Amino acid sequence: MTAHHLEARQAERRIPVWVRAFDPLSEFGLVHALRQCPEISLIDDRDLSARPTALRSVQGSASRRTAPAVVALVAVESLDAGAVHVLRAATQRGCRVVLIGSAIDDEALLTAVELGVSGVLRRTEATADRIVRLVQAAAEEDDSLPSDLLGRLLGQTSRTARGDAVATLSDRETQVLRLVADGKDTQEIARELSYSERTVKNVLHDITSRLNLRNRSHAVAYALREGLI
Repeated sequence: MTAHHLEARQAERRIPVWVRAFDPLSEFGLVHALRQCPEISLIDDRDLSARPTALRSVQGSASRRTAPAVVALVAVESLDAGAVHVLRAATQRGCRVVLIGSAIDDEALLTAVELGVSGVLRRTEATADRIVRLVQAAAEEDDSLPSDLLGRLLGQTSRTARGDAVATLSDRETQVLRLVADGKDTQEIARELSYSERTVKNVLHDITSRLNLRNRSHAVAYALREGLI
């Protein structure tokens, strides 16, 4: 393999990340931090518009993307109307969204989960290493909410669920969601339950599809709120 082909293969494996902050200094800092990470490829508005929407196709119970998913990293002071518009537009394009916020109250957290945000990080905890880990987790569809924020989310009403009736979970689904609630990622869950990572992802996909939920964080919040796990 030539050096050119090797470089092209490495570029294909990089996570495309689109950054949006509501003040120039924050955006500059995020871009500077991510530019140092060889696993990440920064894209701008024009690149994002040119990319095909990352639609999901289902083969059996497996979920695959027809195009590489972009991770949208959005930094805000609060989840106001402008921020909600950006988050909704990103998720509608099929982006995996990571939110960095200064003020994340209960209502904002619920809104973020319902919009399909994959990960949440407080601005005071947003070191370069933690941002990169959260971006990588989002790219792998390992949603991440801080445990105390998840606990607050559970105090909200059960409108996190789109259905009228409380669903039931199989033993396997219950096991997987309990481990997600404990903060374990896909690899750790697979190792603990002696499943493949694909099986774990399929289980979570089945749950979110059946209950009309956004992602695994949304599924955990719903299951705990309804006493299913």
